[in-house]
Amino acid sequence: MLLFGCLGLGSCINSIEKAPGGLLQRSQQDPALSGNGEMLAVIVDQRGRPTVQLRDLRDGKIMPLRHFSRHQPHSSPSLSWNGRYLAVITQKGNRRLTIIEDRLTGRIHQLPLPGGRDPVSLSLSPDARQLALQVADQGHWRVELFDLSQILEPDPIRGLKRSTPTKEGRP
Repeated sequence: MLLFGCLGLGSCINSIEKAPGGLLQRSQQDPALSGNGEMLAVIVDQRGRPTVQLRDLRDGKIMPLRHFSRHQPHSSPSLSWNGRYLAVITQKGNRRLTIIEDRLTGRIHQLPLPGGRDPVSLSLSPDARQLALQVADQGHWRVELFDLSQILEPDPIRGLKRSTPTKEGRP
């Protein structure tokens, strides 16, 4: 993990530091940090195929993923707040699929895309309630939002107070 000091758009300080416990491997791409900064998902070259790898940044250990080894290559990883959910675009035959692994329960969720649309990139909301998905459809790219609240349990953000609004709409 590298730290850059940026002053604004287009102007960065010429200092690069390796963060404590940072990773410097040449074959990593598409980094995605969990919201709490404890998990890092990257795409690595494994036997010539792009494969998602999940690392716990607190101790540097590579975390096991149950379902992603079957369908490769992988791209565009995205993590929920504490890394419970990992969303990835993967390949099955000639079809690109969006898959979300629930690391707590071991379940896998495939997001079907009707109409021949192919996923290009994705972003999972920190609480795992929504997924933004860039799709290719008949030569055009667009972003679609998917409500995951009926499929996934929320990944609560630690430290965020939840309260019930009063009649006036304020907590």
